[in-house]
Amino acid sequence: MNTPISAFDLSKEALPDLLLKIQQGYIQLPDLQRSFCWRDDLVIDLLASVSQGWPIGGILLQEVGNGTWKVHSRLVEGVHLEQIPTPTELILDGQQRCTTLFMCLFSNRPVRVQSRRNGKMSDRWYYIDIQKALDPEVEREQTILGFNQGRIRPGFAGHPAIHCSTPEQEYELGLFPLAQVLSYATWRQGYSKYWQYDPVRLELLDRFEREVIKRFEHFQVPVIRLKPGLPKAAVCRVFEKVNTQSEQLNFFDLATACFASQDFSLRDDWAKREQRLKQHRVLETVKETDYLACAALVVTYYKRQQAIAAGVPSQKLPAVACSREEVLDLSLADYQQYADQVIAGYEEAARFLYGQKIQTAEDLPYQIQLVALAAILAVEGYPQDRVRAKLEQWFWCGSCAALYTSWHERRASRDMVEVPAWLHDGGELPNTVQMAHLQADRLLLVRRRHGAVYKAINALLRKHGAIDFAAGEALAEINLFNDPIDSHHIFPVAYCKKQGISKDRFNSLVNLTPLSRLSNQKIGGKAPSQYLRALEAEGISRRRMDEILRSHLIEPETSQADDFEAFLSQRAQSLMELVHCAMGKTPAGTVIDIEQHSLNSKLVIA
Repeated sequence: MNTPISAFDLSKEALPDLLLKIQQGYIQLPDLQRSFCWRDDLVIDLLASVSQGWPIGGILLQEVGNGTWKVHSRLVEGVHLEQIPTPTELILDGQQRCTTLFMCLFSNRPVRVQSRRNGKMSDRWYYIDIQKALDPEVEREQTILGFNQGRIRPGFAGHPAIHCSTPEQEYELGLFPLAQVLSYATWRQGYSKYWQYDPVRLELLDRFEREVIKRFEHFQVPVIRLKPGLPKAAVCRVFEKVNTQSEQLNFFDLATACFASQDFSLRDDWAKREQRLKQHRVLETVKETDYLACAALVVTYYKRQQAIAAGVPSQKLPAVACSREEVLDLSLADYQQYADQVIAGYEEAARFLYGQKIQTAEDLPYQIQLVALAAILAVEGYPQDRVRAKLEQWFWCGSCAALYTSWHERRASRDMVEVPAWLHDGGELPNTVQMAHLQADRLLLVRRRHGAVYKAINALLRKHGAIDFAAGEALAEINLFNDPIDSHHIFPVAYCKKQGISKDRFNSLVNLTPLSRLSNQKIGGKAPSQYLRALEAEGISRRRMDEILRSHLIEPETSQADDFEAFLSQRAQSLMELVHCAMGKTPAGTVIDIEQHSLNSKLVIA
């Protein structure tokens, strides 16, 4: 069987024929398309372009054939049928234009549009001023008028209201209702009779028919038709590329439409599960696409395990993956079988992260690593003792070494295969643990306060027991009770600038530490020795202040002496020791025996 070179055809279709298919229900919308919502000015611009025969862009249709994957569909807005046929084509791109033209020209109903001024929805009828439309000096958009549902255009700035509630009023004002473009002959007959076949007015009407009406009747719409049998993943990619709304369509939308064809609402199911996840602050920003990616990891993991148990050769084992292809290959049965287990995996992940002092969604280095973590815990359950120490090592290796920055879906898929096997002592060291490495030079170059490395080190500092300068409480406890914790300079910016310290050095991660807003106010722009003395004057003993500084891996002597270079060198080294401890690595990158090196012990800086 020959594979076609192109997955689509290009053609043109007469506008009346296209609108007729929409009216008959043979062209429909996939249910993942969002509702029609256009502003009044956009409707007028589109009608003006068609009335002049100007291009309005192409329409993208998906042909529906035998064997094509099923997707739930619905009629174009404004279409009302007692018996809805099976569609032959679905609109993938051009919904707003098709719906606008159908409602304006073919439905004989008002168009529901959004006000540009206040965003409110209202029903509108559209008319074109015959006399002005034939005047080359008048912009076509200025000749098209919108009327309210009662066909009244309110007066303004001293101009009276315009009424077109009867055909006679339309004839008198010379305003043609665009809803009758395709039944123009009938309207023309009434107009001619009303004006008693006045030759001047008939000549005007002849010109209007030639220069405007015929443009509508003979307008050709460029159409791109995707051939039947195109994979779901490819269709999803098309949706993502052609959609220009502020909220892009994604594979969750397409999966929703696919499941809807089997009378299951994925969107409603996710809404319930999302509420359950949001009970945990660290899971508040889990997206529907993250959730489905996690489900894909779990489903493909079990399919691989089943193949292993059946003796399938290693080279033929099914892949474990979470890309859009795997997500869109999820069957409804697979989804329903593992959905509860996936949610349980996320909840176990929240428990695990809490132990790492990652308590809010903002603290997470990577959302995609959370997907992998939840999937691993979905199949493994919550780990105990040494097994949990291994999982901690894997987590910090991925976070501190920024290994989930690129190729993250591939990284998550590989970890889903390697980490569970490693946790059970039968597998090799995961690639994420093997590859993790962070050099001191890199540490000095990190300046992104919202980057993965910074978030990871902040969490490690909280886990190490970092105490807030002003409050004297552990940051982990302050963070737990919603007090704002942010990244602040230890040697303040204003002080560093006065001392001529370069921006690259004072803005490095080494000179930043998590502190409360109150601590930042106490620090101000003063030298460390000054703000430390001020804190001591408020009742914090020197010994206690030294303990607080060391909890942030800051050597008190360097701060008391305002010695920036000594501070930077000492703290960089201490932070590296903290990171190596968490990753279970020596400074040279050698993996440490996890049983002999507990990740739960606190690093002590002499």
